[in-house]
Amino acid sequence: MTVKFPHKAPPGFYYSQTQFKRNITAIWIHYDRQFDYNNGKSVKCIWGFYSQKTKQWHAPVNSSTVGDVVDPMRTTPYSAMQLKLNPLMSCFA
Repeated sequence: MTVKFPHKAPPGFYYSQTQFKRNITAIWIHYDRQFDYNNGKSVKCIWGFYSQKTKQWHAPVNSSTVGDVVDPMRTTPYSAMQLKLNPLMSCFA
């Protein structure tokens, strides 16, 4: 099942979706550049997860662990992970 994603990929990036568990879709962000450390293969990072059962978005703890529920409007095109800002830092975010 393809999930309707809330963000447009930034320039030089694209998204892909894979089945993580029966009711969970993993969303990956890919970077078009190639690097020597991985022999020129594409670079990808986990963006987040989507639960088809609860219809909720989840931040990743890592690529193999689903984290807390997040509001998709409070995520960025690069990650569903939430920033933990102190009061001063939140003034500039």
